Amino acid sequence: MKKDTTIVNTGRHPEDNHGVVNTPVYHASTILYPSIAAIEEAESKPFEGTRYGRRGTPTTFALEEAMAALENGYRSVAMPSGLSAVTTALFAFLKGGDHLLMVDSVYGPTRRFCERMLRRYGVETTYYDPLIGAGIAELMQPNTKVVFLESPGSLTFEVQDVPAIAAAARAAGAVSIMDNTWATPVFFAPLDHGVDVSVQAATKYVVGHADAMLGMITTTKEVFIPVKRTSMYVGTTVAPDDCYLGLRGLRTLSVRLKRHHETGLTLARWLAARPEVARVLHPALPDCPGHEIWHRDFAGASGLFGIVLDDYSKEAVAAMLDGMEHMGMGYSWGGFESLILANDPAGHRTATPWSETGPSIRIHAGLEDPDDLIGDLEKGFERLNAAS
Repeated sequence: MKKDTTIVNTGRHPEDNHGVVNTPVYHASTILYPSIAAIEEAESKPFEGTRYGRRGTPTTFALEEAMAALENGYRSVAMPSGLSAVTTALFAFLKGGDHLLMVDSVYGPTRRFCERMLRRYGVETTYYDPLIGAGIAELMQPNTKVVFLESPGSLTFEVQDVPAIAAAARAAGAVSIMDNTWATPVFFAPLDHGVDVSVQAATKYVVGHADAMLGMITTTKEVFIPVKRTSMYVGTTVAPDDCYLGLRGLRTLSVRLKRHHETGLTLARWLAARPEVARVLHPALPDCPGHEIWHRDFAGASGLFGIVLDDYSKEAVAAMLDGMEHMGMGYSWGGFESLILANDPAGHRTATPWSETGPSIRIHAGLEDPDDLIGDLEKGFERLNAAS
């Protein structure tokens, strides 16, 4: 099946649910067994079936089945948030004395996990230039166990050469993990490009309606057991209602992403022509770092991108953002609603300095009419200039 057909059909089993199109929400903690023999059989298959509510319900398994199929992976594991997907995947392959190579443009909470948690357990983290490509081989150490990628990067949107980095990791005996939240498997399939583990904050585009927290880990066959075992040992559990919302959102993921792509690109091109904007950070634009790689490897762009303004004051930026009508200010993204948020990439870099001096703004293009969003931004620029 092609991706759009996979999205609609996989993980749905009406024949097992009285003909119901969508897998129902199964609320369960206790699972009953008819005999000791049945319990013993379940115990002999520790990574299969329900057994106990914490291990998942048919709602959970439906989501995991659908996501694994979309990712072209062996199996998926549902997590209660995107960050829990990241941290569980890292814990699965790291121990005291190990070395981690982490992309310098990574999501802020992932960096904090490395600095405040992994360091406590004796794991050393080296941050690397997101544009390093095959050159990452020179950073490998004998104890390097994981190479972590995020492409495009959070806030700054550099596109990594995923196949080259994944190949270098494999050659050194390290596991490659990629945060693929921005593109989702619709626009980029990490496992098809040599990555071992794909993680995403399904809270965002998969759920798509800003109403549930959800994370997903999808792996190759070779590395599934450590990930699944770790999730079981630390007791991560996803509520069946959230899995249901993830499944509901998944069915329309492809059509929504196409609209996010179109609107995001429309806004990015309009912003690139504005005199207030020094730079647009959008992987689909030719001057974005790694654009050639995006064009080579990705099937589209989501609605999330950034801009750097000229040298405006904090007060002027506040005047612009505080009065937005159609763009709310919020930290998440990927829902139907457009968002805008000021940020400071310089505070999230250590290996590669952020050289831009103007204020940085992140935009998520939602599903509103692009003309209304452009009008909103235009009025915002009027307030920006008036306050300068």
